[in-house]
Amino acid sequence: MRLARPLENLIDQLLKLPTIGPKTAQRLALYILKMPLEEVRQLSQILLDAREKVFPCSVCGYLTDIDPCHICCDPDRDRSSLCIVEEASDIIALERTGYKGKYFVLNRSFKLMDDNDLGEMNLVPLLKILGEGEVNEVILALNPNIDGEITSRYLASVVGKQKIRVTRLAHGLPVGGDIEFADEITLRRAMEGRKEL
Repeated sequence: MRLARPLENLIDQLLKLPTIGPKTAQRLALYILKMPLEEVRQLSQILLDAREKVFPCSVCGYLTDIDPCHICCDPDRDRSSLCIVEEASDIIALERTGYKGKYFVLNRSFKLMDDNDLGEMNLVPLLKILGEGEVNEVILALNPNIDGEITSRYLASVVGKQKIRVTRLAHGLPVGGDIEFADEITLRRAMEGRKEL
């Protein structure tokens, strides 16, 4: 069935969003068409404002509308601990854990199979933070895949030259998971990271 061209265009744009499949895109598009015109205008203005006014912090790379960001400006943050993440969304997740240190966002996940070069990583801001002498532990909180593993090792070698302790997030079995369904790498990491009770 052929849809009105503007509706098809809206669905096509919504399909570009992560985790949005064809059915969800269609439902969202139809919902938007039912919204009052003023709400649609507000939504479009909010999208434009967010795109134009939100940018990476010049210190840590977190998404902000002020520079430096509120995390970098917070005097209650632990300056001795720096957590390196791939994307700003990782900070949002880690904040829920109660972590109160500082962050550094790579704002890029390196897909090494796509010929990305780790040397392209802009580490000048990171080295500046480390050079201030307040950080005594860097926590590598990169995604637990092959690219995250290689990037973590590269960052560990760079940070290690600064004589700063480098740690990484623990890997292992998820709470509520069954051992029989875990893959070999997860089980190996769970065995290596075991702790005394």
